[in-house]
Amino acid sequence: MLNLKVDIDRNSGFCFGVVYAIEMAEEILDETGHLFCLGDIVHNDEEVKRLQGKGLKIISQTELRDIENEKVLIRAHGEPPSTYEIAIQNNLELIDASCPVVLKLQSRIKNSYDKSENIFIYGKHGHAEVEGLLGQTNNSAVVFQSFDELDPETLPKELTLYSQTTKSTTSYYDIRDRLADHDIDINFRDTICRQVSNRDRELRDFSKQFDAIVFVSGTKSSNGKVLYRICKQNNPNTYFVSNKDELKKEWFQGHKSVGVCGATSTPMWLMEEVKACLLKF
Repeated sequence: MLNLKVDIDRNSGFCFGVVYAIEMAEEILDETGHLFCLGDIVHNDEEVKRLQGKGLKIISQTELRDIENEKVLIRAHGEPPSTYEIAIQNNLELIDASCPVVLKLQSRIKNSYDKSENIFIYGKHGHAEVEGLLGQTNNSAVVFQSFDELDPETLPKELTLYSQTTKSTTSYYDIRDRLADHDIDINFRDTICRQVSNRDRELRDFSKQFDAIVFVSGTKSSNGKVLYRICKQNNPNTYFVSNKDELKKEWFQGHKSVGVCGATSTPMWLMEEVKACLLKF
């Protein structure tokens, strides 16, 4: 026995937007036993499997077009206007669990589009939230993942800058400053969710308190990849797992304390399972 002292980061786990979506899904599943969801309800395979066991069926945009007279959940990431148009055509009842922060951002981008502003969105190409934001501009906005994708010499001299809600605040402000250095007039909109962005600082502090860190996340989670790197930078003895079965006892030889943390898409029950497994080593 290694007799490890194991603590879970109580700031980790679902953000309120994901909590809201899952609560809505579970309520309907308890009533009806089935519910369609447009895309993974959360970027965590273990949580998706749990909900699929209760009757949740994940569908794609293509499959949505063939479904009629059903209830369909819109997850926290939000959706473009085209999804709502399909729902009307197919007599679908949309259970809209879009995160309020995302909905507010969509509205602001739509207002900028209606004013014919040059809209640039700092976000991950193809991400569900970003696709929803793009839809507010009839796919005319420019999406970029890093400053290196931009050519300041060919950019408009005036632009409106938005960000995907889960991006790094530090990186976003750095991009604003670098654009300003090229004499570009920036209509800057801080649209980052602080509940998510504050995890950076919280995890830096948390990861330094233990001999080793176990970061629990789904492999599809962009947020998880970013937060894992932050933990690794602050504690070299950081290990990424998607579930308790991926833990290896040899990782913790010579260690006394282990911190368990995760992404905004990681359920607390999964981190509890990891802790229980560690305590048996």
